Amino acid sequence: MNEPRPNFLLAPSILSANFARLGEEVDDVLAAGADIVHFDVMDNHFVPNLTVGPMVCDALRKHGVKAPIDVHLMVSPVDRLIVDFIEAGASIITFHPEACDHIDRSLQLIRDGGCQAGLVFNPATPLSYLDYVMDKVDMVLLMSVNPGFGGQSFLPSTLDKLREARQRIDTSGRAIRLEVDGGVKVDNIADIARAGADTFVAGSAVFKARDEADPHRYDSVINQFREQLALVG
Repeated sequence: MNEPRPNFLLAPSILSANFARLGEEVDDVLAAGADIVHFDVMDNHFVPNLTVGPMVCDALRKHGVKAPIDVHLMVSPVDRLIVDFIEAGASIITFHPEACDHIDRSLQLIRDGGCQAGLVFNPATPLSYLDYVMDKVDMVLLMSVNPGFGGQSFLPSTLDKLREARQRIDTSGRAIRLEVDGGVKVDNIADIARAGADTFVAGSAVFKARDEADPHRYDSVINQFREQLALVG
């Protein structure tokens, strides 16, 4: 018999934050009730954009951020940055199987460094990459947009893929989280959760809801996400 679904976790992506005051932005979104800080790491090679590196992760830890930091590597090759992010204080590190020569070895590298490990699946990437590594996976991340830029719309085909991934996880009997990233908003998060996700990355939907004059600028949107998730049985 399967264990009950884990608690839902909200993971705002700093890709949409105000980088001029990133530490304050992260403090505010966590104070509003977010659970995880999500890092989108892009190299302008594997995906067509260039974002943040391990120095930013290290800076947030030194700033005082205690929450889990979830690092999504959209880079190729991955192993060097895995090591750098472990040293910078990452909690969870996920990468794309297409960007890696030895998936099993890279997953083990993450775990040997004391972090949780996971694989990321683009919209057209098959879940079959999981077949022989479920024992080394702590998180499965499904992209519900094609990666590279924030603010894209959720791809409806992701719902069926979430259902398939949830079945794989439940069949395995392992405590593997199922995360979704891309176009997650207040008006679709409940449907995404019903399809099987338990961890939700939201960038622009969170950070573009800020009220610069309000010290509790993210409370409203985080509360709206929680209210929608509370409707999911």
